Amino acid sequence: MNLRPRSHCGESASHAERGDVRPNAQSSADGAGRPFAAILRFAVATRAATAVEFAIVAAPFIALLMAILQVGVVFIAQQVLQTATNQAARLIMTGQAQNGNMTAAQFQQTICTDATSLFNCSGIFVNVQTFSSFSGVAMTNPVQNGTFSNTNLQYTPGGSGDIVVAQVFYQWPVYLGPLGFNISNLNNNKLLLVGTAAFRNEPY
Repeated sequence: MNLRPRSHCGESASHAERGDVRPNAQSSADGAGRPFAAILRFAVATRAATAVEFAIVAAPFIALLMAILQVGVVFIAQQVLQTATNQAARLIMTGQAQNGNMTAAQFQQTICTDATSLFNCSGIFVNVQTFSSFSGVAMTNPVQNGTFSNTNLQYTPGGSGDIVVAQVFYQWPVYLGPLGFNISNLNNNKLLLVGTAAFRNEPY
């Protein structure tokens, strides 16, 4: 009985193939992980640079943010004051203020009621003037050397057909922002808000 020696060639080849596959798979995994490792090392290496860059842009960014918020609040306050001025001016234009003998204090209180809680009533000042024509209208400027003065303010609602200009003043407090941002036009960091209505009184 002839026994042929068992050949190990196929098995050796199979092991060789398996041996060749494992190193290749490991090499592929290492190659795939290298970019991520490089990115991680880059991020760690630039942490200090990122902090420095943020420190450089932080002050202008905060200043811009504060400026946007403050200008937005001032815009809302100005619009509310103008709307309240228009509503109160209709009382003069239609003769209700004259027929009801409304005083300057009552007219100011009407504006304060319409201006909601954004304003302090004691800080609202009114100036109502009467003119013979629109070409002769002259606006009152109550600011003298950066200070608001109410000494020249008056209240003359006029009669039927008269030209009337109603002005409402309020000193709005503003705050200085970083980098010297300042929108105040009065002393003590205040901005003068003005609501104006010019009209001809209706016949009543």
